[in-house]
Amino acid sequence: MSENIVEIQGVSKSFAQHTALTDVSLNIPKGCIFGLLGPNGAGKTTLIRIINRITAPDTGKVLFNGEPLKRKHVQEIGYLPEERGLYKKMKVGEQAVYLAQLKGMSKNKAEEALNYWFEKFEIAGWWHKKIEELSKGMAQKIQFIITIIHRPELLILDEPFSGFDPINANLIKSEIKELQKRGTTVIFSTHNMESVEQICSRIALIHQSKKILEGEVAELKDRFKPNVFNVVFKGNILTFTNALWAGYKLLHHTKLNEETISADVQLLGENTPNNLLGILILHVQIISFQEKLPSMNEIFIEQVSQLNHNHNEEDNVSTNTEKQ
Repeated sequence: MSENIVEIQGVSKSFAQHTALTDVSLNIPKGCIFGLLGPNGAGKTTLIRIINRITAPDTGKVLFNGEPLKRKHVQEIGYLPEERGLYKKMKVGEQAVYLAQLKGMSKNKAEEALNYWFEKFEIAGWWHKKIEELSKGMAQKIQFIITIIHRPELLILDEPFSGFDPINANLIKSEIKELQKRGTTVIFSTHNMESVEQICSRIALIHQSKKILEGEVAELKDRFKPNVFNVVFKGNILTFTNALWAGYKLLHHTKLNEETISADVQLLGENTPNNLLGILILHVQIISFQEKLPSMNEIFIEQVSQLNHNHNEEDNVSTNTEKQ
């Protein structure tokens, strides 16, 4: 049995003159919350539609639990698209039961499960309302419930917090974590890096149809850390600066109060945090000492900038070659 619920192997997809995906391969382990990241138009939604069998890849293949993806697997998937698909004229309860039945649930089981979720989300009074009477955030709650009602093995969420206020966004985040604890694997597609920091354990970055990075969030933060440490101390900034020699770089500092200063110092060469602490404690009183790890947003910007830089260099080489 495969350890991955989904395996993407060399998938490419084009539409007319637009390339949506280029030779994308990635593995989504069972039981994780997997962040599929990238700007709008990067290819995330196309990849999601391929996993849902809404469209097919031009080349490559997708495995679900070690088997080639088939129609039967779609019943094990819950999909919340960015563009919502509720029928505006239908009543909330009637529509929810109908859609749950399409996922293979009996009417009685659907009503029982929906009553539980409506009570949990404190929306029991919406049962007889029409969708068009609800706000975007309220309709979003209904669609989230419909997406998870059949307890799918794989849950795919495309920009799930769009339209939610902070309170309801936190409610949905909490439910996503609970679903994961009960064994559901979650693919979380977004360009909002802050949300990723809070709930994802593993991510893949897609940019201009290509996967440019994949890995555990903690491992990626460690891999791309800039060797910068924040030091909060009591003492004189001139004394602090003079204590640093060629192996360190003072990036910036802020005076917190009359006695206390916060400074960011970068380690250069082979110097270690212990080396830095060793010289500083001789000259100032250390209050706190902490490594600064990059955010996923910083990692993404760095990787995209590097990729664009490499492309520009390749274009310049090609242009110069043609001129010769």
